[in-house]
Amino acid sequence: MTVPALYGVIPPLVTPLSADGSVDEKAMAELAESQLAAGVDGLFVGGSSGEVALLDTEQLTAAVSAAARVAAGSVPVLAGSIETGTRRVIATARQVVAAGADAVVTTAPFYIAPHDDEIIGHFAAVAAAIDAPVVAYDYPAGTAQRLRPHVVAELHRQGSVIGLKDSSGDLVTFREILRLVPDLPVLTGSELLADTALSLGAAGLVPGLGNVDPEGYVRLYRAAKDGRWADAAAEQDRLARLFRIVSVADTGRIGFTAGALGAFKAAMVLRGTIPDGRVNPPMLPLQQDEIDRIAGLLADAGL
Repeated sequence: MTVPALYGVIPPLVTPLSADGSVDEKAMAELAESQLAAGVDGLFVGGSSGEVALLDTEQLTAAVSAAARVAAGSVPVLAGSIETGTRRVIATARQVVAAGADAVVTTAPFYIAPHDDEIIGHFAAVAAAIDAPVVAYDYPAGTAQRLRPHVVAELHRQGSVIGLKDSSGDLVTFREILRLVPDLPVLTGSELLADTALSLGAAGLVPGLGNVDPEGYVRLYRAAKDGRWADAAAEQDRLARLFRIVSVADTGRIGFTAGALGAFKAAMVLRGTIPDGRVNPPMLPLQQDEIDRIAGLLADAGL
């Protein structure tokens, strides 16, 4: 089993869809190509920004396969296996590995409110059952569970995971994990605290907004690695202004997630990165006036 290096900018790619709801594999491949051209260090397919909770297995494996063909071993391809329980995670994980994923990203089981020991057992079982390394994903907004520092430390000690993607927004816990397991690559999913996380010791960035402006996050990461913290902060401030696109949608009409993911896709259509901004049901689309406001925010960000 090859263990990929986890560092740098690894955006969680959106999933371009065709009119019939299938994955637009040509658009997915072109998206992967544009990300590589921007200088990213890996590709993450089937994350939260990729609508993983709404993808069926056919959609997910098609997206992974398209990205893996483009990456062709030049950068690692991570793929999400986000399911409620261990058996389901293993079944999906085997399919994404067969489709070309170099590592599998998964959360704690959800819906059942598991004990920490059950979470540890879950990751151990997944790692033992698949022929690929596992990256833990702390996403309490989606799972209502936390991967607490002692749990992450135990998973690392047992060899069940090769890294952690932290999307908790909790910098206190983030820092504690880095203290307990300094040799475990920990990546932040925060669009707004990327420079801060890097200053604390994060190995890399997994920002959904990296779909819209991958070059910006690459510049931020490289500035931080070079110790040019003022440049990193300036880039972070620009990206924070751009991130306002996720708040454009009227949440009296559609949910926040539909508005945020719809905004990423709408911005990408405006930039010519993907041809269609449709999202999976039951999420509803943005309206034209909302897309027009996104265009204005793109212009303000110099895009």
